[in-house]
Amino acid sequence: MVSRTRAAGLLVAVAALAGCSAPAPQDAAGGWSFVDDRGVPVRRDEVPERIIAQVSAAGALHDFGVPVVGTFGPLVRDDGSTEPEAGSVDPAAVTDVTGPGYGELNLESAAGLRPDLLVSGKYAEFDGLWHLTAEQEEKVRAFVPTVGVEQSGRSLPETIGAYKELARALGSDVDSERIRADQARFDAAADRLRGIGARLRAEGRSILVVGGTKQEFFVVVPGRNPDLDYYVRELGLPIRTPAHPDTAGGGYFERLAWENAGAYTGDVLMWDTREASLPPEQLKRNPVFAAQESARANRFVEWDAVAPFSYASYADIMTRLADHLEEQSPAAN
Repeated sequence: MVSRTRAAGLLVAVAALAGCSAPAPQDAAGGWSFVDDRGVPVRRDEVPERIIAQVSAAGALHDFGVPVVGTFGPLVRDDGSTEPEAGSVDPAAVTDVTGPGYGELNLESAAGLRPDLLVSGKYAEFDGLWHLTAEQEEKVRAFVPTVGVEQSGRSLPETIGAYKELARALGSDVDSERIRADQARFDAAADRLRGIGARLRAEGRSILVVGGTKQEFFVVVPGRNPDLDYYVRELGLPIRTPAHPDTAGGGYFERLAWENAGAYTGDVLMWDTREASLPPEQLKRNPVFAAQESARANRFVEWDAVAPFSYASYADIMTRLADHLEEQSPAAN
């Protein structure tokens, strides 16, 4: 039975597809070995097949041809739809082992899946893994080894490449025609955004990435997020950087009281689509935010903050972003 429990924690950091088999790495003594981005070595007698993964890691692995048996983190929304964070994962095909609190697992359910490996993203600024506290990870290691994939301080292509290489190590044919086609779509979408970025800059226009809860408003720091950093550095999108990031929280956002929601402006507003962040119509209930010209004109585009790191996932995201930027910005037409 698939649990629909959602882990909280918006401002923290944020049928199975099987590929053809490829040779998996072996150590000198035989068996399977892998060293994760933390430098932690993992060894198993056989290539891991029964994998539990944080939902976006599960989505990335799925896109690269590696199925999982269990997930943790936000999987299904209250309306029954799949969380965007889970990407292409079918909730009916996995067991949700999310625990009652943020960073917790239902350890009994997780162990009952008889997993060979647990995979999750890793943010260097925080102990433990994404959606898995260090204390919980220690308990998990009593019955399954863990792999952490670094998701901060590296570019979007590098992060996607890390999941690709993990999938290769797990036996997937990541050079298949399907995955090459996904990468081609990713590259084509990147080229479109590069052209749009050049036109926006030539017009002196800017993009501001924002979100909010009932308690506070926030402006996102592009350089702390692999996707936004890639959009700025490699594709030239003119995304603004706030002046006072919340360094205690890793520097991913500048957090502001709602009365200061007009401290930064942008010609286009990219809004955080996570369920715990307010959608544009609710953001605009704040009169300070609503007074911005771009908000009045409804020049909003989506920011998929916690999407799976795969070519398939970001090909779709970047194509949609290019479409929406062209719709919202006459200068990009």
